[in-house]
Amino acid sequence: MSDQPRAVAPRPGAEPDLAHHGDAEATAGLIDLAVNVRRARPPGWLADPIAATLTELARYPDPAPARAAVAARHRRHPNEVLLTAGAAEGFVLIAQALRGVRRPVVVHPQFTEPEAALRAAGHPVERVLLDAADDFRLDPARVPADADLVMIGNPTNPTSVLHPARTVAALARPGRVLVVDEAFADTTIAPGHPGEPESLAERRDLPGLLVVRSLTKTWGLAGLRIGYLLGEAELLSRLAAVQPLWAVSTPALAAASACASAVAVQAERAIAADLAADRDHLVARLTDLPGVRVVGRPASAFVLLHLPGATVVRAALRERGWAVRRGDTFPGLGPDWLRVAVRDRNTTDAFIDVLREIMEA
Repeated sequence: MSDQPRAVAPRPGAEPDLAHHGDAEATAGLIDLAVNVRRARPPGWLADPIAATLTELARYPDPAPARAAVAARHRRHPNEVLLTAGAAEGFVLIAQALRGVRRPVVVHPQFTEPEAALRAAGHPVERVLLDAADDFRLDPARVPADADLVMIGNPTNPTSVLHPARTVAALARPGRVLVVDEAFADTTIAPGHPGEPESLAERRDLPGLLVVRSLTKTWGLAGLRIGYLLGEAELLSRLAAVQPLWAVSTPALAAASACASAVAVQAERAIAADLAADRDHLVARLTDLPGVRVVGRPASAFVLLHLPGATVVRAALRERGWAVRRGDTFPGLGPDWLRVAVRDRNTTDAFIDVLREIMEA
């Protein structure tokens, strides 16, 4: 008998709360390390086009210019782009349009909305749980060969793991839809790489590939709701058929066009470089704390840490004015995990000082 781990069905009665998200932690008056949205004011090249649409709101939205801009950025044809009201809508469209799939599999730990959307649409979901002891690395062989829908994040929320593109691409095959959540791909960087390392956004050779993207994280647009899907035109047409009319607002379309520009891409790369330096500082400070373990090598705008008694620590942090993201709502984790957003060094240092005091009390 093989000792290779298999996909497992969720267990009734032992389920994490898939509907819980970081915004529930970041209540008024707390310093927010729970939400992975960059807080800087949008630059003029982004804010001005959005503001200009306020005089055009009597007209119905026209997605064509934004679709063309996003397609050009990723070297695709416009019919290979579907604009959505945030990445979360993309997961709902996938779940609703692909009702004929027989064996959907979600690779965890990851963002919970993909599984939540599948379950809400009546799909029987199986999970592949990656192992913290192996730094949450992906082994494609762990995904059942007959899975006809596979969902995975890269880089993955909440682990901050960036899987090699070749490893994720190995999951693609005829007869399978492979959904790769790249909501945080624009936060990644690698020495000598001019763009987003390990992204599949420009791959047109992989059968059944759907790449989910978000513009709300780096550019602080969570309240505007803008994202998009990249994939085969025929597959996207199936998703578009279940999308509400005019799902993406005119201001959000203006944001999509602006964020696809060469100016935006250059700015994004500079932000990712600064983020990497701030993340390295956070990881170094965390690893100085006895009992705190940062798993693997974080690659995105957040860090996942293992801390025995994390539930008590999180409550104590809230009492001291700090919000961090609980880990027990992510399948494959538990009460001893916390996710911490990367912020500037002064904020990080202040947070570490408070965390140390709590742990030493």
